Amino acid sequence: MYTASTPRAIDVLLARYGESHRNPVNELIHIVCIPAIVFSLLGMLWALHPAVALLVAAAALAYYVTLSRAFALGMGVMVGAMLLVLAMLPDGTVLPTAIGVFVAAWLGQFIGHHIEGKKPSFFDDLRFLLIGPLFVLSILYRRIRLAW
Repeated sequence: MYTASTPRAIDVLLARYGESHRNPVNELIHIVCIPAIVFSLLGMLWALHPAVALLVAAAALAYYVTLSRAFALGMGVMVGAMLLVLAMLPDGTVLPTAIGVFVAAWLGQFIGHHIEGKKPSFFDDLRFLLIGPLFVLSILYRRIRLAW
C-alpha cells in the first residue's frame, strides 16, 4: 500500500533508470533515440500485421496504467501518433524504414552510454526497456510542470 513515506514504483524505477542517464549529452541522445526506437519497434510489428502492433501497444499501455495514469495517457498520445504515421506510410516502406531507424537509434543509445561511462539500464533489468520512454516523458512533464 502506498503511503506518503513509501515511494511509488514509478518513482523508484525512474530514479534507478536515471542513475545511468545523468550526462546531459546522453540525456539528449535518449530524448531523440528512445522515441525513435519505440517508433521503429511499432513499425516492425506493423509490418507483421497492424493488429500485432496495436496489441503490443495496448499491452504496454496497460502496464503503464499500473505505474501512472498520467504517463499512460502521455504514452497513449505518443503511440497513437506513431501508429497514425505508420498507417500513412506507403506499402513496402514500413519495414525498411523501421529497420533503418532501429539501427540508427540503438547506435545513438550506445554512443550515449559510452559518453556516460555506464552500461544501459536494461542490462540489469529488462523492465527498463519499457521505462526508457517514461524517462523521456518525465523530462517533458517536468518542463511543463505536469505531475505523474
